Amino acid sequence: MKDMFTILAFTTLTTAVVAALGVLLLWRVRRRSLRVTMIVAALVPMAAAQAAVMQNVRAMFISSHDSLVVMWTLAFAALLGIGLAILLGHWITAGSRDVGRRLRGLADDTGSVAEQPALAVPAELAELSDELEKTRQRLSASRERERALEASRRELVAFMSHDLRTPLAGLRAVSEGLEDGVVEDVPGALRQMRTTVDRMTGLVDDLFELSRLSAAPAPRRRSAVSLRELVEDVAGETVEHARAYGVVLAVDTPAGDDRLAVHGDADELTRAVTNLVGNAIRHTDEGGTVRLAVDRDSDGRIRLAVTDGCGGIPPDDLDRVFDIGWRGDLQRTPSDNGGGLGLAIARGVVESHDGRIAVSNIEGGCAFEVHLPPIPAPA
Repeated sequence: MKDMFTILAFTTLTTAVVAALGVLLLWRVRRRSLRVTMIVAALVPMAAAQAAVMQNVRAMFISSHDSLVVMWTLAFAALLGIGLAILLGHWITAGSRDVGRRLRGLADDTGSVAEQPALAVPAELAELSDELEKTRQRLSASRERERALEASRRELVAFMSHDLRTPLAGLRAVSEGLEDGVVEDVPGALRQMRTTVDRMTGLVDDLFELSRLSAAPAPRRRSAVSLRELVEDVAGETVEHARAYGVVLAVDTPAGDDRLAVHGDADELTRAVTNLVGNAIRHTDEGGTVRLAVDRDSDGRIRLAVTDGCGGIPPDDLDRVFDIGWRGDLQRTPSDNGGGLGLAIARGVVESHDGRIAVSNIEGGCAFEVHLPPIPAPA
């Protein structure tokens, strides 16, 4: 029993000394490659075991034959440990380099980082690389949206400059004519000036509303709004406008007394629906039909659809329809499209009400669909 305690004491003391030397060595190589650190960490336990065996041999607690067998066993174990440490260090180093490459590639818009093959690395590093790649993709998409927004802003400035320059030039000409006394129909000239001012006021109001929606302000006072009644009111207000364009305005509502109530601002929703209907009327050929339908989806959401007979939108332009200042035809005058802000305002209103808006082509025209969450049922 005394020999056993002596062997335990020699082994503990030797292991502690070698461990202290191993910690010191790890501290010295802490700034070296991860592969070197792992090799040192794998060799220290083997060295501690060999030193303990040698001390016990010197104290004659272990025979020379047994010690030789143990030493050879530890030597082969050390070689195996070194090999595995080198392999694992290679994997971790490769994974770390891949993570660093993806970090540097966060500013890369070309996708060259994503095109490089994935490496066989530990699961944690692979998961980190995947998250970095997803982050790069989100940043790239954000940059694309920012570039598209900047382009739409430039287009908006150009369009609004044209839209305001033309009526201002008309106002200047009429006012100079009145000042010089060369205008014979003074009441007619004043009516023309009033019409021009009203159109310019509408453009400014659209800009103000779009700016308010883009700034994400605190929502206005909201209450229960019957989308069914709102649609009927908008149809009643725009029927004469449709008749002036030679367009038939049809309204479809579900049978029964379902009010199709949503929680929102009645004025904002009315403006959004009016913009959609007015846009459809302007771009529908004479003799065509604009259909305004409202119903409830199977999931309970309120669905509003405005279909027209515009002949369809080019596929490349479908994603830009709701951009600020976008116009499908650059030659349209301000009176034809309201400055290109109506659809952008409609999208802003719908999204501020936690809804979604989309457009798609149908036979002979296109369909704008709005989906809004219903008022929750009382508990």
